[in-house]
Amino acid sequence: MGRYRVRVDTGNFVFAASANQVQLWLVGHHSEAKLGLWFHPARGQMEDFEVDLKEDLGPLLFVKLQKIHLLLKDAWFCNHITVWVSEKNMEEEQEILFPCYRWVQGDGIICLPEVQGLFQKHREEELEERRRLYRWNTWRKGLPLTVDAMTEKDLPLDMRFHEDKKIDFTRGKNWGLLMEVVLKRLSTLLSSWNSLDDFAQIVWGHQSTLTKRVCESWKDDDFFGYQFLNGANPTMLRRSTSLPTRLVIPPGAEELQTQLERKLQEGCLFEADFSLLDGIQPNVIQGERQYLAAPLVMFKMEPDGKLLPMVIQLQPPCSGSPVPPLFLPSDPSLTWLLAKIWVKNSDLQLHELQAHLLKTHLMAEVFAVATMRCLSGMHPIFKLLVPHFRYTMEINTRARTSLISEGGIFDQVTNTGGGGHLDILRRATACLTYRSLCLPNDLADRGLLGIPSALYVHDVLRLWDIIFRYVQGIVHLHYSGDKDVQDDSELQAWCREITEIGLGGAQDRGFPVSFKSRAELCHFLTMCIFTSSAQHSAVSQGQQDWYTWVPNAPDTMRQPPPTTKDVTLEMVMATMPKVYQSCLQIAMTWLLSRVQPNRVLLGYPKEEYFSGPESKAVLSRFQEDLDILEREIVARNEGLDLPYEYLLPSRIENSITI
Repeated sequence: MGRYRVRVDTGNFVFAASANQVQLWLVGHHSEAKLGLWFHPARGQMEDFEVDLKEDLGPLLFVKLQKIHLLLKDAWFCNHITVWVSEKNMEEEQEILFPCYRWVQGDGIICLPEVQGLFQKHREEELEERRRLYRWNTWRKGLPLTVDAMTEKDLPLDMRFHEDKKIDFTRGKNWGLLMEVVLKRLSTLLSSWNSLDDFAQIVWGHQSTLTKRVCESWKDDDFFGYQFLNGANPTMLRRSTSLPTRLVIPPGAEELQTQLERKLQEGCLFEADFSLLDGIQPNVIQGERQYLAAPLVMFKMEPDGKLLPMVIQLQPPCSGSPVPPLFLPSDPSLTWLLAKIWVKNSDLQLHELQAHLLKTHLMAEVFAVATMRCLSGMHPIFKLLVPHFRYTMEINTRARTSLISEGGIFDQVTNTGGGGHLDILRRATACLTYRSLCLPNDLADRGLLGIPSALYVHDVLRLWDIIFRYVQGIVHLHYSGDKDVQDDSELQAWCREITEIGLGGAQDRGFPVSFKSRAELCHFLTMCIFTSSAQHSAVSQGQQDWYTWVPNAPDTMRQPPPTTKDVTLEMVMATMPKVYQSCLQIAMTWLLSRVQPNRVLLGYPKEEYFSGPESKAVLSRFQEDLDILEREIVARNEGLDLPYEYLLPSRIENSITI
């Protein structure tokens, strides 16, 4: 007996409404009541009803809903249903939230439970249906598993772009194609490059302040070094603990040996080693063979925080071949410049394939598929994680059909295309460790802590700590101790699904197969959220800034790496990408890193899965911490010659959507 106020919230995007009618039931511990309510859900609207029930439902357990069609059968996107219960013995109304956030299709009855621990049968049935919808697929052997979808149309409807996102994505893709057509037309007028300055002819439209700076300063050694700390790919640099064995110092270069050893002893010697590229078969583009290097760069950190290159080796030593030359800042300017261009070409390849595609996109997809297969809708970890997987399955599926597919963009413009990119991904997957995804561990292992000029490192550590406190707050609300974690069968199955299935048995690389404590769980969840939001922001947003000026990071090289120091301008220009390839690089970097107009920022999810005041307080503190960090970074950047903005909370999306 009592009064019930019911509110039904429909999604606010195109096609979220339905011409069908909806019927509701309230189910309590004692009985259930079919409400005499029939309504047509309207886009972005909240339907409010009040009902007085004579029967005693008891504590409200779940809501049932059914969409009934007459002529037209269309889907309806239900955000959530809220019920306020008022009974005689209550001093105030009790508010109960029933999250949905999915498409309601067909005529079946859907149950939205309120209490996680109840209805084991319902949870098992839900997961059985999810496992049918979200199947694993081996897209390519040796890589993390993906969702089983040949195209985005094969995905479950709940994983598809909403209509506003689809419209924007199509518009952006069309703009990119138009840009490509215009630049292609321009390339017919420019038969070839005569000088490096000619690349300015294809840099058009609005450019960021940083892009303009790249065009001006890309030849400078300190600017070259800066990119390894705070550029598009800040994942390659590490502090040297010994001189690399591949660095063979030739006779007569004793002074270089002495300088390197002195910097090593001082603790300010650093390296970036691209050996992962060694032996990869280069691409053939339009019948023309491309070339690939596997360089090593040694840097020194100056007292003022500048990172300067000391020596570049473009290929590792090979038995039976001459010792590869070492390129130095004291070499002729064109010789030294070409060596640095080769390094940046290699850096672009590992950035896009290892740091960006594998360690954010593909990892987030593994987390997402495992979550949908193993965690029921009322599980607190499902509620915590699912907003961070918004649109990820579709954007990855689209990438597999157009970007890294046979004949895709990588095959058309990069020297690792044509199959080499897949070999690189396999190698990178084989050496992917759990610690490398846990950024504080990774940065410590690479010896990058405590460097004032490493702005990426500073912002990563602050963000990791903020996300960890948020995760810890949610976990401690739902798990009173370590035993609760150990006894959670869904949670433990989720962990095994990721490590043993999605990652193909990665426990030998440090990935867990179980959680023994709340601390272990918090650490893993922080890694999942950070990977799907902040780290993707750090390695994605800089593409347009750093790659629009093609000589700073060419996507392919058309001549072999130099083996002598006799370099001419003609040799440099013959090595650089053709006009058409350069045009396509600019079009694609714009498309892949443009700001999403419908983006959802980290900490501000559209979905409201947690309804209790304690959970809302945890989210509120998370948002406050992000706002504080935003102000700190803005204040810091005001005093910098080159502001670092990729980890500003106001620029970090809550999930991977592009």
